[in-house]
Amino acid sequence: MKITTRLGREVEVNADYTIDQDWGHYSPAEHDRWDRLYARQRDVLQGRACDQFLHGLEALKLSNGGIPNFKDLSDRLMDRTGWQVVAVPDLVPDEVFFDHLANRRFPAGNFIRDEKHFDYIQEPDVFHDVFGHVPMLSDPVFADYMEAYGKGGLAAAGRGVLHNLARLYWYTVEFGLIKTAAGMRLYGAGIVSSPAESVFALEDLSPNRLHFDLERVMCTDYRIDDFQQTYFVINSFKELLDATYQPFGPVYDHIKARPKYAVATILDEDHVHHQGTQAYAMAQSAALKDA
Repeated sequence: MKITTRLGREVEVNADYTIDQDWGHYSPAEHDRWDRLYARQRDVLQGRACDQFLHGLEALKLSNGGIPNFKDLSDRLMDRTGWQVVAVPDLVPDEVFFDHLANRRFPAGNFIRDEKHFDYIQEPDVFHDVFGHVPMLSDPVFADYMEAYGKGGLAAAGRGVLHNLARLYWYTVEFGLIKTAAGMRLYGAGIVSSPAESVFALEDLSPNRLHFDLERVMCTDYRIDDFQQTYFVINSFKELLDATYQPFGPVYDHIKARPKYAVATILDEDHVHHQGTQAYAMAQSAALKDA
């Protein structure tokens, strides 16, 4: 079947929305762009990303030169955790996404941002998806969490709770922090693929850093247009996995009675690692009003 992507491209896709990566179609300039993105972000993440992410970068050989070939990458990933990477042209429908994760397939965009969007692109491209997400899939515990998340999504179909699941994904897989013996570190793909947010999430005084609580996270709004105003922190990936390896039916029933929390809210019962000043968000809001 054919779909039209958000970038206006018409693409032939399989029933599960996958496509052939067609590695040979990448130009020398696109491979060079990957190498420059990789080199910049690798340097930013030293001392900021968690060990599991950094080990995954090396183990999966994402710096072999140019955009990774998904077949070769999947072979290396399969040997470690049984996961593989499949190419998609755009974001896929929720049920398709959950099915891929539940079967240990990570759908990754096969296009790379153009030069004018070198620093930021809203659509998830191959750099965000592969550099940001795939290294963590080489960690056995996090790999199990992602599979459990996919199965939870499939089980939630028809319950009207996909927005709650989206918040869980956002605050863990995309923008999660972990507390380690060496200090707080990054693991979320949305942070580790962004040079500016890699610094902001750990070092800026503006955002809240609260300890992870499943129901709290599933009731909390998030930002898609700027740096996060709140990050949630785990002590270990086992903590995250254990929270997901429970029947979600009672969780969904319970959170129906809970209010939705604004992005910067701190509750009395929150375990607060750092109460942010929210200075950045307030400055951005003031600038918009003055524009």
